[in-house]
Amino acid sequence: MPSTLKLSTRSSLLPTLAILLPLAFGPMTALTAQEAQDTAAWTKAELNRLLETYIAFHKNPELSFQERETAARFASELRASGCEVTENVGGFGVVAVLRNGEGPLVLVRSDLDALPVTEQTGLPFASTKTMTEQDGSTVGVMHACGHDVHMTNLLGVAGFLGSHREQWQGTILFIGQPAEERGAGARAMLDDKLFERFGKPDYALAMHVSPNLSSQQVGILPGYTMANVDSIDIEITGKGGHGAIPQNTIDPIVIAARLVLDLQTIVSREIKPIDPAVLTIGSIHAGTKHNIIPDTCRLQLTVRSFSDSVRQQILDSIRRKANAAAASSGAPEPQIKISEGTPSLYNDPQLTEKVRGVLERTLGSEQVATIEPAMIGEDFSRFGREGIPAVMFELGVVEPRKLAYYREQHIAPPSLHTAGFAPDVERALPTGIQAMTAVILDLTAKKPSSAK
Repeated sequence: MPSTLKLSTRSSLLPTLAILLPLAFGPMTALTAQEAQDTAAWTKAELNRLLETYIAFHKNPELSFQERETAARFASELRASGCEVTENVGGFGVVAVLRNGEGPLVLVRSDLDALPVTEQTGLPFASTKTMTEQDGSTVGVMHACGHDVHMTNLLGVAGFLGSHREQWQGTILFIGQPAEERGAGARAMLDDKLFERFGKPDYALAMHVSPNLSSQQVGILPGYTMANVDSIDIEITGKGGHGAIPQNTIDPIVIAARLVLDLQTIVSREIKPIDPAVLTIGSIHAGTKHNIIPDTCRLQLTVRSFSDSVRQQILDSIRRKANAAAASSGAPEPQIKISEGTPSLYNDPQLTEKVRGVLERTLGSEQVATIEPAMIGEDFSRFGREGIPAVMFELGVVEPRKLAYYREQHIAPPSLHTAGFAPDVERALPTGIQAMTAVILDLTAKKPSSAK
């Protein structure tokens, strides 16, 4: 079902928006009636401009550690909302401070980077961009994980809060984080003394698109929501030689084959069945010809878990089994490299309960889903690991009728990280802006004046 989004000019959207906006905004009772009206009216008036911003981000994606132009545009838009903006924090990270008197300091994060995916959505504004990866290869680039939606949604929230200061008090720390797809951007910003320079937040908020919810829905879950993620490279060194004379060699392929089977027993036989964990071997490379036993064999693994103790247990077991497999053939200890590690995302239960209540009162309880934990990674988790109550909720991005069709036909919607991912931004942005704004207004509500 191809997208019907037509965005060649601003005026071309007006008939569509007149139909969609009443659908996009559900019951509004979390804010005062006037505040809810203001949020809806402001977003309706600004939606064409926001969609143009979304298209600009979508058409011009940039890979992790290369988000120069994306960060510059993001920073410029935040300055226009009245923020004090600092660029190049932890790489191409952007920090924008919106001050409005005494009150809580609330961090609101969006990620900036895109993926090495060649877009195949057929949209009129599809990305045709290519870039050079770290290994020197040229790849197509696409916002296949919805970071273009995240950025535009945050800019909408910033624009509303900057123009409606009478509704809140405190300070908002808007973060444009680089290199989320590499699990490195949050760490880089923290290492660049993010909180020492701009203050340690009282709360941290983020939103991520979901291909499993309608664009009028949000989803939330307390506790572990996303996983610890580790990428592991194992290089087994043997002794190469002729395939007809194996007795003079140490075959690293045989060692690797043994290790592949041994590694599968870690989750099934060493981890408690009630502790979620996944170990996947995604790549194995060795050799050049049929009759040559190579010197080395390389394996690439991804390992996922929720608890820190299970994470460490798996990593220890991988080392033990790799060393044992090599020793059994008289080979030296393998080289084991652990990289791109991301800690699990834990939604603070108390803050999650508060946020869920705001979302239900704002959008209607039927539009707030309880999501399931997933074994994907998200380095927003690092902000919560700094001792800050943190919550990430999900924003649906599938047009409601399409989602109903997919479910009737038992078809999975196009998922994140695929070339066909095309979010329903016309509905999703109003839903997301309203949801995030409501949560921030609740956390930064103005205190009544003391009687004299």
